[in-house]
Amino acid sequence: MIHTAHGYWLAEAGGVEPAPALAGDVSADVVVIGGGYTGLWTAWQLRARGASVVLLEADLCGHGPSGRNGGFCETLWTHLPSLVERFGRDRAIEVCQASTESVEMIGTWCEEQGVDAWFTRSGYLMASTAPAHDAVIDEILAVAPRSRVAELNQAGVRARCDSPRFRRGLFVRDDATVQPARLSLGLRARVREAGAEVYEHSRVRALHTHAGGVTAETSGGRVRAGAAILAVNAATRGFGPLKNRISVTSSHIVLTEPVPDVLEELRWTGGECVTDARVFVHYFRTTRDGRIAFGWGGGRLAPGARLGGKVEVDADVAEQTGRHLVEMFPALEGRAITHAWGGPIDVSPSHLPQLGTLDGAPVHYAFGFTGNGVGPSHLAGRVLASLASGEQTDLAVVDPEPVRVPPEPIAFTGGMLVRRAFLRKERLEEEGRAVDPLTRAVTAAPRVMGIHVAR
Repeated sequence: MIHTAHGYWLAEAGGVEPAPALAGDVSADVVVIGGGYTGLWTAWQLRARGASVVLLEADLCGHGPSGRNGGFCETLWTHLPSLVERFGRDRAIEVCQASTESVEMIGTWCEEQGVDAWFTRSGYLMASTAPAHDAVIDEILAVAPRSRVAELNQAGVRARCDSPRFRRGLFVRDDATVQPARLSLGLRARVREAGAEVYEHSRVRALHTHAGGVTAETSGGRVRAGAAILAVNAATRGFGPLKNRISVTSSHIVLTEPVPDVLEELRWTGGECVTDARVFVHYFRTTRDGRIAFGWGGGRLAPGARLGGKVEVDADVAEQTGRHLVEMFPALEGRAITHAWGGPIDVSPSHLPQLGTLDGAPVHYAFGFTGNGVGPSHLAGRVLASLASGEQTDLAVVDPEPVRVPPEPIAFTGGMLVRRAFLRKERLEEEGRAVDPLTRAVTAAPRVMGIHVAR
């Protein structure tokens, strides 16, 4: 098994020649900090408006979470209960419709730009694997339009993906899958071709605001601009004004050898991406050559912004994820796992993306995608480009009243306790055993504080 920080997708997509690091002073209408999906889509939208753009990336564009995730290009329809609770039904529906538009636009962009990102719009399946998890399905179905989210009985679920653990579920027809590294690297190339100045290995060490705009400083130079876009995913935890708005955890993926015979046996030949309904979700999809990529959101938390390497390479969590894969699909017993990798998750306490503008400064931000960033990052890019261009948007997820996480070390210590309790709770539920009162109390604690740990 090849177990690396960057994983299979980036290896399959092929290497890139690094862009030069920033050297000296430059200026632009907008400086974009971060070269993942959010920063790249924002740069693309800004160039389409004719704005001059400098993009600064600490490593290589597309090599962070944007190039390593599961490749679920989702809408926000399964987040509708949280959106309705926070913003009301009409505004929540508006956000979900905008997220559907973004998935459609990603597919159109790939076709028009000649980027073979394996964009496949085969929908998303959420399946319950325990009686206690049926409530998650029911909560979504209670508010979601049937034109967007369909209810499936057990036979309907297993007709699409036949795990013996599946009870019932729902299907979101608007969702898609991509090869995430092909999308991020294709976007990197097209943004540069569109005229954005991209500097890699150019970590921003300071961001100053002043009359007329902002200045971003790296070890090699400075960028003076009228506005800044902060699109740094989990690294937002290290940015003072926003650090108490997210926590950082991790997710890990294992990839099988090609198993087309197993996919036929499972009747999983339609290309659907699938999750269960757990808090620490299992997520899985197929590849063009008949592999199964199987991920688990139960990785370790990071203290503050210190990732420490464990969020990318964690042998224990990778081994657990491989066990979960075979438990979900017993037909894979004895089949090889060829790759494993992981990455950080920028967890929003509202479980919804956070977009907005710093008070009194032309610094616009997006973060907190909580593991669902491929599709919503495109929506974020549209919003951020509008904000940086001085346009108004009243989309509900822009500048809501923030939900905050506790300060360190409470956030890390408390988060690890809650993680352990949820893992115990979900294990007991799937084994059909009673959950003890203490475990229930610990898993209920975040909600009392206004923190959502589920969709």
